[in-house]
Amino acid sequence: MTKTISAGKTPRIIVNVIEGDLSVVGWDGDLLIKGDDEETRVEEKADEITLSCDGDLSLRVPTGASLEFNKIGGDTSIRGVQGGIQLKEIDGDLSIRDAGSISIDLAHSDFSLRGSTGDLFVKNAEGDISIREVAGNINLEMVSDDLALRGVHGNVKANVGGDVIVYLEPKTDGNYSVTAGDDLLLVLPKSPNVTLSMQGDRIVVDLPGVENKDSTKRSVVLGDGSAMISLSAGGDIHVSDKADAGEHADEFGNFAGLNFDWSGFGEIISRQVERQVERAARRVEEAGRRAEEAGRRAERHAERHARKWRGKVNVGRWDWNIGPTGTITPPPSPSTPSEPVADEERLAILKMLQDKKISAAQADEMLKALEGGK
Repeated sequence: MTKTISAGKTPRIIVNVIEGDLSVVGWDGDLLIKGDDEETRVEEKADEITLSCDGDLSLRVPTGASLEFNKIGGDTSIRGVQGGIQLKEIDGDLSIRDAGSISIDLAHSDFSLRGSTGDLFVKNAEGDISIREVAGNINLEMVSDDLALRGVHGNVKANVGGDVIVYLEPKTDGNYSVTAGDDLLLVLPKSPNVTLSMQGDRIVVDLPGVENKDSTKRSVVLGDGSAMISLSAGGDIHVSDKADAGEHADEFGNFAGLNFDWSGFGEIISRQVERQVERAARRVEEAGRRAEEAGRRAERHAERHARKWRGKVNVGRWDWNIGPTGTITPPPSPSTPSEPVADEERLAILKMLQDKKISAAQADEMLKALEGGK
C-alpha cells in the first residue's frame, strides 16, 4: 500500500502500534505512507492522522509534523522531523537525526541521536546511548548501560549505570550533573570557567596547574568557576582538556573494554552482536512463557469440561467414575481382562478428549486402564 494524505505542514501523527521496523523521513511534501495493505491501518481526522501496522512501515512526513509513538516492536530510524517526537516504548534500536525536541519513556535497546534543536528527555534506556549536537537541555533519568555525549549546548543531567564519556563546552552559569555506575571521562576545552565537584574511586585531573591528590572526593575551581559540573562515579573519574583523550580511553580504567569509536564519536558499535543474541534469547524466552501459559489455559479449560461430565461415563465394557474435581476412579477390571481392547473403546476415549470432555492426562489414564495398566 502506498497512500498520500494532504495534512498541511504541521500535522499530528499518532502511531499506536508498529510490530515491525519503522522508517520516518521529513520532507517538504504531503504525508506518504508505505506498508502492506493487510497490515496497515490509517485513520484521518482533520490535521490528525492515526496509524498502526502489523509489519514494517515507512513514512515520509512534513518536516513540521509532530510524532507520537505508543509502541514499536522493531528498529526505528527518524530523520529530519522538527515538530517534536514523543515515544512511549520501543523494543529495537532507535536512531534519530536532525530532529526537534525528543521525549522517550522506555527504550529497550540502543539509542543514537545526532542533531536536535530542542530538549532531550529519556526516562529509561536499557541499552547504550550516543548523543551528539543537541541545542537544548538533556535529562537522562536512567541509562542502564553506557553513555557517549558530545556537543551539548544546554544543561545536562544524566544517571548512567555503566561507563560515561562526555565532551563539554560549559556555558556561563551552566549546570551539568553526571552520575556513572562505572568509569567517567570528562573532556573540557582549554581554559574553562567551571567549578568541578567530584566523587569516585580514583580522581585524576589532567589539567594545567591542577595538582592531583590521593582522594576519592574533591572540588576544583577553574577560571571564574561560573559553570557548575558535578561528577559521581562508582569507578574512576578522569578530567582532561586534551581533544584526543577519548581516542586513548584505554588509559582510563574500563573504557578499554567498550570498543567505542571515540575518534568519530558517532554510532556506538560495541557489543552489537551480543545485544542481538540477548534480544533473540529474550524473544525465545517470552515465546516459551506464552506457550507454557497457553498450555495451562488449555488444561484448565479441559478440566472445566471434565467437571461438567463428572459422574459415570460408559466406554465399551467400562464404567468410569469422574469426580467433581475431574479425578478418575478406575473401574473394576472386566470379567475377561485378557480380552483384546476394542478399537471403538479407544476411539470413544479419544473422541471425549477431542470434544474436551476429559483432559489429556485423564485420557492417558483411561487408555492405560484399558490395556490393563501397561
